[in-house]
Amino acid sequence: MYSFLAMKASVMKLSGVTCEGRGVLDMLRIVAFPLMMLLLPLTLEAQSPQKERDAFVPIGKYISLGDAESLSTWFANNLEINILGKVSDCSKRQATQIVKDFFTTYKVKSFNVVHKSGRAPMKYAIGTLQAGGQSFRVTLFLRTNEDGNKIQQFTIERE
Repeated sequence: MYSFLAMKASVMKLSGVTCEGRGVLDMLRIVAFPLMMLLLPLTLEAQSPQKERDAFVPIGKYISLGDAESLSTWFANNLEINILGKVSDCSKRQATQIVKDFFTTYKVKSFNVVHKSGRAPMKYAIGTLQAGGQSFRVTLFLRTNEDGNKIQQFTIERE
């Protein structure tokens, strides 16, 4: 405790603030308030939902890895899936198997999101998928609800 007060007193001397006639609480207010004002933007940036809201980053990572199981954590309980023209309204489990079969048939080389748009409750992204020596366009529609972002529609088509 003594070293903290001594350090604070030396900081106050360097900054031109005198401690004469002031109590410890007054000295804390003089130092703590400006310090809080300096740190406030850092805490607000850390809590910024903008970075957390871009669900397409982890989704894109799982597609580029060909990881249907991890990708399926983003699927809604029921979704529309369109793989090479075969359209299905299916459960999360069925969609996972369909995507897993696609990734088995077409080994993923790369995936890049080329366009994102929309805002909650509906967002979408379009990406290019290089897999099995071919090029595909992937379209994802996300719905935001109390459970977070969930893929409502997933389309893979040849370019």
